[in-house]
Amino acid sequence: MRCFPLLVIASLAIGFAIAPASAQQLQCSPCQHAFGKVRIGESGSYSINLINTGDSLLRISSLSVDGSAFSIGNFALPVKLRSGASVQLPVTFAPTVQGWVRGIVILTSNDPRSPLYVSLYGHGVGQSSTQLGINPASLNFGKVDVGSSATLQATLTASNGSVTISSDGSTSSEFAITGLSLPATLESGQSLPVTIQFTPNASGGASGQVGFTSNAENSPTVEQVAGTGVAQSSHNVYLSWEPGGGSPVGYNIYRGTAQGGPYQMVNTSLDASTNYTDYTVVSGDTYYYVATEVNAQGEESAYSNVAEAVIP
Repeated sequence: MRCFPLLVIASLAIGFAIAPASAQQLQCSPCQHAFGKVRIGESGSYSINLINTGDSLLRISSLSVDGSAFSIGNFALPVKLRSGASVQLPVTFAPTVQGWVRGIVILTSNDPRSPLYVSLYGHGVGQSSTQLGINPASLNFGKVDVGSSATLQATLTASNGSVTISSDGSTSSEFAITGLSLPATLESGQSLPVTIQFTPNASGGASGQVGFTSNAENSPTVEQVAGTGVAQSSHNVYLSWEPGGGSPVGYNIYRGTAQGGPYQMVNTSLDASTNYTDYTVVSGDTYYYVATEVNAQGEESAYSNVAEAVIP
């Protein structure tokens, strides 16, 4: 009785020792692909990577496609692949009817597991299907102080029919759609302005998407949004200067972000003193200042020399 289990173990050990290490193995990458929405009369293409992961020569002898909306491009058979080699299988989706369709590519080879199946999906949409477009496709708010808000506008436009917008949303709490009353219906060709708000809650870059769900074929309509939160600055720039010739009644102070301008006036009224403090600077930026003097006739002098201020 003690010999029986010993014989079984020995038999199994011998069986593993003489099994082949690996034969031809045909792999697909990816083994399924969704083409998404394609208009009837148009087509979309994609290439599937076929790889021989075995250690012997692989021979693909035949293939077939189940699904009339799908076809194979230039792929001459037979195909021979040495170990580790790969080849591209071009697949085209050309819908003839509206709605979701499924297809399968069947590849026959000398792989012991043959055949190999590649699953395909696509959604045919009508040539005159309703669309909800957004312009611009992306918005960048630039630098905004943490805790403050900035707004930008985009425009939604309906085409090829009436579109009803049922809901909106954002992938980030820092971006929001404001002032839009839903549901809202746009007739074909009609546009609707929408306001998007950025309220950074931390320093650094932020990005996300805001979207509009509707009965349009391309729903949801998505807007890419981005901005940078900056910590509210406690810095300021103190400027002082010597009066020029003549009898000035006051001075104007100008600021730019590049050497040589352009410059924008930062004082709200004529400054009678020979100093000025700018409290509106942002950490990490560099500013360039010039001053002018104004006489009693309202004539303004040329710019002074340039003063540079680098904000920590």
